[in-house]
Amino acid sequence: MIYFKFPFDERLLSADEKNTKNAVTFFSYNSLEQISFSGDIFEIDAAEFAHTSINNKSLISDSTASSAETKEEYCETLQKVIEVIKENHLPKMVYSRRKIFTEFTSIDYKESFKNLCETYPNAFRYLFNDGKNAWMGAFSEVLGKFNKTTHEFETMALAGTLPVSEEWSNKEIEEQKPVTNYIQDILKNYSDNVQQSETYDHISGNIKHLRTDFKTSIKPEDLDQIIQDLHPTPAVCGIPKDFCNENIRKYEKFPREFYAGYIKVETQQSILYFVNLRCARLYKDSVHIFVGGGITAQSNPDKEWRETELKSEAILKNLAIF
Repeated sequence: MIYFKFPFDERLLSADEKNTKNAVTFFSYNSLEQISFSGDIFEIDAAEFAHTSINNKSLISDSTASSAETKEEYCETLQKVIEVIKENHLPKMVYSRRKIFTEFTSIDYKESFKNLCETYPNAFRYLFNDGKNAWMGAFSEVLGKFNKTTHEFETMALAGTLPVSEEWSNKEIEEQKPVTNYIQDILKNYSDNVQQSETYDHISGNIKHLRTDFKTSIKPEDLDQIIQDLHPTPAVCGIPKDFCNENIRKYEKFPREFYAGYIKVETQQSILYFVNLRCARLYKDSVHIFVGGGITAQSNPDKEWRETELKSEAILKNLAIF
């Protein structure tokens, strides 16, 4: 079972499972795991969905025996990460954690998903359960968008995070620059004409990011390789990619699973790839919310903790708890 909505599109969609063509595929952060939903994409009738029941009772129990990091543990580890960044003169490395929520008896996930859709109309929003894995999320970063007719390819650099009311500091501006440069360098390998926008504010619920857009034309046969080159972007990993990935595995308490991976959706006109952030893995008796942040030499552990708490509200504030 999967339900999803495209950004700025309130049609509720699913895959009909009537053929073997993959309509929606979720790729794990390390690209080693995939969850696919096959068939043609079709629109769900609103009246039919209104009578659908989706709650935590239908999910598997949490057998991970996980305990989330405390603030003290997080800040202590993050200080070590900052030292690695300073010692190796890294522009940025992304460090993430899980927030594990268990203070509930019942959660209505149909209503939670509806809340998420209303809160983040500019995001790719989804809810799925394949019997073993249940996830829900909403995020608006596009890893890639390919037009099958014109061969136009679009992507974006999205980095830096603040509450909407705050002004950008040098830390966020410097965090976004290497993401922009990284994407520009990759696209130049596939096209001589890469259009780049000015950097501007991208609002996502109660927080904002710095965003730069890219547009070019590519050969269709290059699409898969471009996506492999782009993922994971510095926005979810850091620079240099291999070194940061090695240290992510070393310092992060939990594997990322499908958090910070990407979602591929193929329609008749386009192939779209969305970064899987602001998401949670759902269990019968717990919700694992994945949150992270771009860390630089200027980062303050206490402020970074507050930023992850703010990001966790994307899921927490939209849960329909009873």
